[in-house]
Amino acid sequence: MLLEQFEYHLIEMRLAHADKRCIWHPYTQMEDWKKWDNRVIVGGKGFYLIDNEGRRYLDGIASMWCNVWGHGKNEIVSKMSEQLRTLQHSTLFGLASAPSITLAEKLLKFSRGMQSVFYSDNGSTAVEVAMKMAVQYWRNKSRPKKTHFIALEHGYHGDTLGAMSLGYIAKYFRAYKPILTKVYRAPSPWDKSPSAKSKANIVNTCIEQTERIIMKYGYGCAALVIESGAQIAGGGIIYEKGYQRKISDLCKKHDLLLIVDEVATGFGRLGNMIEYLAQRSTPDIVCFGKALTGGYSPLAVTLTTAEIYNAFLGNYSENKQFYHGHTFTGHPIACAAAIANLDLYKRHNLLQKIRENSHYLGRRLEEVSRSPIVSSLRHKGLLAAFELHNNKKPINYMKNKEPIQYFIMRESMKMGVFLRSLANTMIVIPPLAIPRRDLRTLLDVQLRLLQKIEQDSK
Repeated sequence: MLLEQFEYHLIEMRLAHADKRCIWHPYTQMEDWKKWDNRVIVGGKGFYLIDNEGRRYLDGIASMWCNVWGHGKNEIVSKMSEQLRTLQHSTLFGLASAPSITLAEKLLKFSRGMQSVFYSDNGSTAVEVAMKMAVQYWRNKSRPKKTHFIALEHGYHGDTLGAMSLGYIAKYFRAYKPILTKVYRAPSPWDKSPSAKSKANIVNTCIEQTERIIMKYGYGCAALVIESGAQIAGGGIIYEKGYQRKISDLCKKHDLLLIVDEVATGFGRLGNMIEYLAQRSTPDIVCFGKALTGGYSPLAVTLTTAEIYNAFLGNYSENKQFYHGHTFTGHPIACAAAIANLDLYKRHNLLQKIRENSHYLGRRLEEVSRSPIVSSLRHKGLLAAFELHNNKKPINYMKNKEPIQYFIMRESMKMGVFLRSLANTMIVIPPLAIPRRDLRTLLDVQLRLLQKIEQDSK
């Protein structure tokens, strides 16, 4: 037995070394990564990840905001396994498949106002699909000059070229600016320290400024693109009531398509199954991803209204058809995962549990707000965010010059929770079905981290 354990340990050590030698990690300075005692995740149980040395970490960021039910065997895994035995992959180029049809029907029942579902692989590609649809829609309607876009400051829509153009965050994407497409910027409804008066005015101010931009540039724009309900990667910015509906009304008024990105905010993250319906907005095109499969398989969808879909119909010789597709479009195993996931939402009444946990989160955030280094705390559903400041200056580095996000990740793992911040913005974004005891653990660790950061900043 001891010999077997020793051999297993050697294998896992080899994996850690091989990782440093072979893999280029996303959004990571690899020079730093080489110095870290990195963890190789080899398993998952419940809402915990298990590393190569048997240590457990609460999955505090829902595996990049997509995990719903935790890790391990459940109905989704069973349905994926069943589908794997039945049909591994079949293209949607010239053929149909049962799982993609069943899932599309389910999605359209949830998504009032939508008629058609186009499949892709992830949130970025779903947004690319939406952009191409919008531009070709106007071309098919004999208005080919409507080719640009309007998007919000602080927005984020993914890392492919079109998505980077829409969600241009200079720190991330400055190097790629020469190859990005033209996008006009509307203000984000964001006030880092809003008073009651500014909250009352912020929506109207943003709408007035956005309408001026639409009036100036809208004639050459295909669509306005907005994340639904909140901007997460751009800083955890939660919209004031009425803002998104007024944006929707502006688009209708000025003959501009509205593309709504619910990749990160749909399926319960903000307490609603379909956020654009809760916001009382009427998009022309909607993108879903992340939680769609429970985080178990890559899959995304772009939904459109009948008006958009019908503009692509005609004789083959008119060349109106939509020229876009992926090898794994409508992948049967991913669709099976999504079908099982949506069934579980209903069976376990997940939205009600999310709302109950949201109330608990709100109460615990009162403790967070008492920290002298916390400012601008905001919360909706199972999303919360706040800034780390010392003497009104953002805390981006610890005293030893370690970036704050590295410190948070390293120290949280020592406490048995995996967390990541967006620089000095702390994000609370747990798995959607997280039990109360694990949510309590996550928030306890957040508070302990704040104490450590506060002590370091003195």
